[in-house]
Amino acid sequence: LSGASLGAGASLNGAIPFPANNAWNTDISGAPVDANSDALIASIGLTRGLHPDFGSGLYEGAPIGIPYVVVSSTQPKVAVTFTDYGDESDPGPYPIPADAPIEGQLANGGSFGGDRHVLVIDRDANRLYETGNSYQQAGGAWRASGGAVFHTNSNTVRPGGQPGWTSADAAGLPIFPGLARYDEASTGVIRHALRFTASTTRRAYVPPATHWASSNTSANVPPMGMRVRLKASYVIPASFSTESKAILQSMKTYGMFVADNGSNWYVSGSHDERWDNDEMASIRGVTGSNLEVVRMDR
Repeated sequence: LSGASLGAGASLNGAIPFPANNAWNTDISGAPVDANSDALIASIGLTRGLHPDFGSGLYEGAPIGIPYVVVSSTQPKVAVTFTDYGDESDPGPYPIPADAPIEGQLANGGSFGGDRHVLVIDRDANRLYETGNSYQQAGGAWRASGGAVFHTNSNTVRPGGQPGWTSADAAGLPIFPGLARYDEASTGVIRHALRFTASTTRRAYVPPATHWASSNTSANVPPMGMRVRLKASYVIPASFSTESKAILQSMKTYGMFVADNGSNWYVSGSHDERWDNDEMASIRGVTGSNLEVVRMDR
């Protein structure tokens, strides 16, 4: 990631986190369909449309989408105290800037809601630092419910991690690689899978996820890490914007993972003032009936 620019919402300039054979970056357009695809899709919503959970501007006073910041190796590391998931968190210090953008944070420092994620990419060290329910403390330290460190140049599982660990996301996955970002979408090509939420998930996970967040054991609701894709038969309208076309084509080629509990078919992306919210609303015309589940490993 050494070619990435620095700062909040900075362009990666074509760089992609994780190796080409990582699950996030794998072309699954020709993979078989899961035998239970119809029931799984129906549980999320056959007639419900995709919802771009990102954009420009504010919603209820908070920026729309999940922000991130790119730093260099000179960024000082600070202590992070973990509250709820300390035993499943990678210990600090983390290179979190004092002015790091926080998901859902209002201008006055309060919170509209959401998970208050902080995502930091150290471009020089090829590390991704992610925390949830993040609050800056006196002296520059931070408090968070949990945190995870990922090696973006390796497929190695989190340092010290093990199956069953969570992350800043319920599925134990990294958040950043699953975001729709304007710097990619505007080129017309997104070369990785995306991230989405479902309101009812299973007490199970499939690779690459490592954690569940449910007591529901029904085989007809999605486990964490389940991948869906846009059907090959769906014709992306020529009238759609370059950004909308790129997002939908990525769903055909790489799909998107169930990463957290939340509103059905909410697709995650980064906040960026260059998104045209009216144009992005076009993907709401894509419904669950246009999607299918890629066969799961287990």
